[in-house]
Amino acid sequence: MADFFEIIELSNGDIGLRKADDESAEMIVTIQFSPDAKEGLKNHYVEVAHAMIEAGIHKVGELSGLEVEQEQVMTDPQTPDLIH
Repeated sequence: MADFFEIIELSNGDIGLRKADDESAEMIVTIQFSPDAKEGLKNHYVEVAHAMIEAGIHKVGELSGLEVEQEQVMTDPQTPDLIH
């Protein structure tokens, strides 16, 4: 069975990627934007982080010869602004 990942907004405002089946797991990737960057992105920083993480996952799949399905990358249902 393939691993599934979820993208979540952490309580400190960072965006993280973790395995979906293990809420206690350490974040695989964390993206942190400075206050100036968040302001400059006009609160679209979550969407930018989401795109950055997706691109990274697809690149890892490409480099390892694996195909990554979009369904393997989920967003936290409790964070509606992460869902596209």
